[in-house]
Amino acid sequence: MTDKKPVGRAIGGAARAAKMTPDERKAASKKAVEAKREMAKLPRATHFGVLKIGSDEVACFVLDDGRRVISGRGLTTAIGMKGRGQGVSRISSHKLIKHNENNALALAIETGIKFVGKSPKGVNIPSDGFEAVVLQEVCESILSARDKGLLVTEQDHRYAQQADALIRGFARVGIIALVDEATGYQKDRQKDELAKILRDFVAKELQPYMQAFPAAYYEHLFRLRGLDYPPAKANYRPQYFGLLTNDIVYERLAPGLLVELKKLALKDEKKAHLHRRLTQEVGHPKLREHLASVVTVMKLSRDYDDFIGKLNTVHQRFGESLHLNLEVRDRG
Repeated sequence: MTDKKPVGRAIGGAARAAKMTPDERKAASKKAVEAKREMAKLPRATHFGVLKIGSDEVACFVLDDGRRVISGRGLTTAIGMKGRGQGVSRISSHKLIKHNENNALALAIETGIKFVGKSPKGVNIPSDGFEAVVLQEVCESILSARDKGLLVTEQDHRYAQQADALIRGFARVGIIALVDEATGYQKDRQKDELAKILRDFVAKELQPYMQAFPAAYYEHLFRLRGLDYPPAKANYRPQYFGLLTNDIVYERLAPGLLVELKKLALKDEKKAHLHRRLTQEVGHPKLREHLASVVTVMKLSRDYDDFIGKLNTVHQRFGESLHLNLEVRDRG
């Protein structure tokens, strides 16, 4: 009888085993048996899905013990911590979580839930996640930190904006779900109707806070002004950059725009960047178009004087604004 040759990953496993001593093979086999035994003790995911929150996607599961779980990467993504899923335990020591006297939330984040999920190829694999309610509790903790005046950095405020939109989105979906359950409509509504309500609501709420100025704008502004980039302190920008941006962008975007935006700013109790007072239908599209052109001119310029000269040719100012008190060389 001919022995069956290994295929796929088994080829590598057979090659490794061939290089082992008998004792090493015995130890490896024992370790594999123990790993399988430990996996057998874990709860298993019986249902899998992807929850869309705004423009983000969060992997979610229901375990055989009834717990609703989201992935670690999903938790960090949902609150705006992009690309930090592998270090999710770090948020347990974040000041926006640590400020709580009750450390149950930090403990829940640190320990998480281990369960058996599936790889994209359908293979059972050990996975990590958190009970879905932890996301709500993280949002509540961030908003509590905001109420206590603990938000310091621009990043802190972004987390709070995201958390606020999520909490209100959860509340909206919750009341709709309760009415559907009370009336029996839950049996007739579309399968993903509640998910769409949450996705669209959060997307709409976060739209005003989406980054309007591309990173390339600041990178080249630093270069043209003869400053090191990236700066030693993350998110640092010289205060006078605001004056330069008024001239580069708002004075050239539309007649009288800067004056009107500043009038609105005086009436607004909340401090916010000027671009957040532009309309979504007209203002933001024009801003993105203008910035794309500005960055192109920046790339073609040697220094700030050269940039302003080229910019004056491509985008003339709509009138003079002496109240900006810009240097002569800045205005070109």
